[in-house]
Amino acid sequence: MTAADPAITAKIVAFLGEIGVPVEMTPLPDDTLLPAMTVRCGTLLVDPERLTYPGDLLHEAGHIAVTDPAVRDTLETVADDKSEELAAICWSYAAARAIGLDPGIVFHGDGYRGNGASLAMNFQMGMYLGVHLLIGYGLTSKAAYPAMDRWLR
Repeated sequence: MTAADPAITAKIVAFLGEIGVPVEMTPLPDDTLLPAMTVRCGTLLVDPERLTYPGDLLHEAGHIAVTDPAVRDTLETVADDKSEELAAICWSYAAARAIGLDPGIVFHGDGYRGNGASLAMNFQMGMYLGVHLLIGYGLTSKAAYPAMDRWLR
């Protein structure tokens, strides 16, 4: 594994700041759920020295973005919920497209239990897994996706 491209990381962090997902660059212990990142008080904490896959930032930010706004600021970990996972996957694809990133940056080979490439192919073919959840949250419409009306639930 190699270190994350700082230009891609900066582009993602700037986008997240613009849409209201707070990101803090800080050293983290080695035992986070995803390597080099975790969530604390609704903020995405990232260890820039250990970050390998900047696309993972979009996925974790997707979890924050689709969380019920009444509890978003208290979020300490992403839920182990299949619906929320689908929504975060779908959200992260839309985010990658919005900022001009190749979806392969989000759906890399070491992510999604080895299914990153097949997820990228599904989205590229217009098979938008989880879009019904984003529609239900009022974030997009079937006709507009992957364009988003708003980024936070």
